[in-house]
Amino acid sequence: MLQFVLLFLAMALPCSAQEGPFFVTYSHHMEEPGNLEVETSSTVGIPRSRQKFYAAPYAELEYGVTAQWTSELYLESSSVWGDSTVFTGWRFENRYKPLKREHWINPVLYLEYENVNEASRIQKEIEGGGPDLTSRNRALHGERAHELETKLILSSDVHDWNISENFIATKNLSESEGVEFGYAFGVSRPLARLASGASCRFCRENFIAGVEMYGGLGSTLDGFTPRGTAHYVAPVVSWAVSDNASLRLSTGFGLTDQSNPVLLRIGYSYELSGFGSRISRLFGVKR
Repeated sequence: MLQFVLLFLAMALPCSAQEGPFFVTYSHHMEEPGNLEVETSSTVGIPRSRQKFYAAPYAELEYGVTAQWTSELYLESSSVWGDSTVFTGWRFENRYKPLKREHWINPVLYLEYENVNEASRIQKEIEGGGPDLTSRNRALHGERAHELETKLILSSDVHDWNISENFIATKNLSESEGVEFGYAFGVSRPLARLASGASCRFCRENFIAGVEMYGGLGSTLDGFTPRGTAHYVAPVVSWAVSDNASLRLSTGFGLTDQSNPVLLRIGYSYELSGFGSRISRLFGVKR
């Protein structure tokens, strides 16, 4: 219900944007200063033997604080077939781009605080061995985790291509689990370099396609290794359905026994340009 309310409020204001295609991999492209992006997404896991079919919807609010600083709030839940639906928690992330100008490689520093429980299955990243895909929500919902997650994001725009690499390190502040590691890698490009001049939503310049790969890399307790962890490779596509909204789709294919055989993702985003200025004027704050 919260996701539909956010989308309804977003549609009341005009703006223009196109969302990139990745669900897990971050590039160096930041939210425009003063803009607010509202997104509703869902991760659906197709089960292996002993795993459970689930859908994990979540809502995102992303705000461009400055040209180099973007903040984002996540609210997430999990619904397991034949089990239950639970609220799994919230996350608050910050991305900072230290270099103002474009370079051959553009680094971004990422810090996120997570207040979630072990029933979380949105899989915005995978670290350690990956999420528990076999236990019931009742057993996982009471196990809360307060985590700090860091990422080193390296991203390059080469001609029409974007190439991005993420290295992930997460520390659970609630348990003595050491530090867990993960990775994400993605490449993407628009289907057309120049606009065709035609007024259509199915023209090639409105689509960005690519592929991303992500998974866990063990921990300081179990060893830094990709073995025994979840890994996916996923074709991705983004479609600018209007001047201010984008639709993203992904079909991930699990590469290990710890993965779902198929991981479906869908996301719809709506961007509100000048949101910060509107709020400032509403409260009589001069900018």
